[in-house]
Amino acid sequence: MTATPFTGRKAMTRRRMLGTALAAGAAVPLAAVASPAWADPGDPAAPGAPAPAPTRLTLPEPTGPHPVGTVQLHLVDRSRPDAIAGPGHFRELMATVWYPARDVERYPVAPWMPAGALKAFLADVGFSAVADLAPLTSGHVGAPVRRSGRRLPVLVYSHGAHSHQGDHTIMVQELASHGYAVVTIAHQYDTYTEFPDGRVAVPLHDPKAPAAPGDYAADLRFVLDCVEQLAAGCNPDVEQRELPAGLLGSLDPQRMGAFGWSKGGTATACATLADDRIRAGLSLDGPMVMQPALAGDLDRPFMMMSAVFTRATDPEAAAFWSHLRGWRLNIQAQGAVHVSYGDNEALFPQVAKLFGWTGQQLQGTIGTLDPDQGVKIQQAYPLAFFDEHLRHRRGHLLDGPSPAFPAVTFLP
Repeated sequence: MTATPFTGRKAMTRRRMLGTALAAGAAVPLAAVASPAWADPGDPAAPGAPAPAPTRLTLPEPTGPHPVGTVQLHLVDRSRPDAIAGPGHFRELMATVWYPARDVERYPVAPWMPAGALKAFLADVGFSAVADLAPLTSGHVGAPVRRSGRRLPVLVYSHGAHSHQGDHTIMVQELASHGYAVVTIAHQYDTYTEFPDGRVAVPLHDPKAPAAPGDYAADLRFVLDCVEQLAAGCNPDVEQRELPAGLLGSLDPQRMGAFGWSKGGTATACATLADDRIRAGLSLDGPMVMQPALAGDLDRPFMMMSAVFTRATDPEAAAFWSHLRGWRLNIQAQGAVHVSYGDNEALFPQVAKLFGWTGQQLQGTIGTLDPDQGVKIQQAYPLAFFDEHLRHRRGHLLDGPSPAFPAVTFLP
């Protein structure tokens, strides 16, 4: 199954605004950010107030009982030749595994984006590559895996168009802190990422590049293969780099789920329809534009967290919903925009304070959903969904509206 890619002017604008936020020393008025003419803050002639003292942005700490470890994997799918790279090359991906850790004291904290990828990201949006403001994560690189006598349920995450695998770090590290292994994928040719040999990949604006949701879905299914290798005690990393103690044999291939944002949400739907190893799927405002049209039904649990692409306004989302024959749920946070279920909810309020934005200017970026509520929503609802369907831990959050989350509407 293939699907058309989703890119939009709004998404590109917000991506540029995030680049603005992360350019340390850049005090750029919102009018300059919103205007077609972008000024490089490295240019002494660029307008703007004097640069503020650099202040690192922060992400909220995960709420789970376990510290978080993380490790990168360099993966090559030798079943898929890469026509863009040329003869003898195959589909190449970077992936990052997040997991509950046993001990993190001696292990460094992972950055939100690798330095080379962040530099490319900032350069692409038209700003000097100064990363002093970029947040750190709660993940500790190489920390040993916490083993509790039972293997870890596994989730695979797919990012949006022209984005990066760290753009939902709040959600990812929250799940890991509650006992999940989460594998985030950097979809080659549609992302910013860095390979072990120092190569930096950026989105390729080429219609022949394999970057449609169907390609994303193939990546998801290949990563499931790699999870099975890890579960069997085999290291899928191309360079056979050392893995954290306890990772081999710690993953449960019988309890795997998938989730994704935007195009990644569409890819999650495609992969879940095609691969019954995915026991539960979650789409974060995926457009669900699939070609060819859906030809089958899905009898496994699927949840949609809608914002812009609602069933009431988007025929493709409504059509996908009609093919869900198993457990299903569609919620929407009132005031949410397309980026509201990700890290922007935590980052942009800090950016607004740093650069003196008005409340209206901030709402123009992340919508009217209260940012604190937005962060709590993305921490609570995916966890409740996967707990119920991969761990059989049934709570009450998914039963209906909750006074703890007044913005969340359950769509019939």
